[in-house]
Amino acid sequence: MTEEVKEDHGFEIKCGVLIAIFAAIMALSDMFAGKYGEDEIKFINEKSSAYMWYQAKSIRETNVEGQRDLINTMIEGKGANDPAVVKLREHTDKLTKKIERYEKEKKEILLGSSKVGEANWVQDVDGKLGQVIGAKEYEEKIEILGRAGDQFDLSNLFFQLCLVMGAISLVVKKEKLQQIFFFVMIGLGLIGSVFSALALNIAVAA
Repeated sequence: MTEEVKEDHGFEIKCGVLIAIFAAIMALSDMFAGKYGEDEIKFINEKSSAYMWYQAKSIRETNVEGQRDLINTMIEGKGANDPAVVKLREHTDKLTKKIERYEKEKKEILLGSSKVGEANWVQDVDGKLGQVIGAKEYEEKIEILGRAGDQFDLSNLFFQLCLVMGAISLVVKKEKLQQIFFFVMIGLGLIGSVFSALALNIAVAA
């Protein structure tokens, strides 16, 4: 009788320790999920800002194009030898260069400095060139973190089921049932750990 009680007590200790370990891993997983969840929200906001910046450049470009087209219309209405035509053509050349710059700026804002190459860096951030993170780059980061979030959710689900199985294994009295719930707990805990590790690996890539 004494020996049977000791065995039960040993099982409770072993099961309790494993429950504590899986609970600790779940807590760490939740912590990382929260951190990368905040990063995802931040990137969503940055992406929105980048597209607003892109839109502002598009509006300016459209205005300059309108000015250039208006001047070209004025040039067509004048004689080729009109002294004003030379000045007007010089002005349209400046406007064309401005439009070309807007095009480069928009491309850099959309794709990012790293994608357009140093030769096409025209948009500065805090006075420095080559610092623009593009809207498309933010979209890629958001997509990656979204996938990581799905993995973290699955991890959390398996950990919670794991803890439930562990609690049941401590409550039931039949040794066979105890062992079944115990090994199911271990299996679910390991699956949760794998999903957590995969999620972390994906999130770090962002």
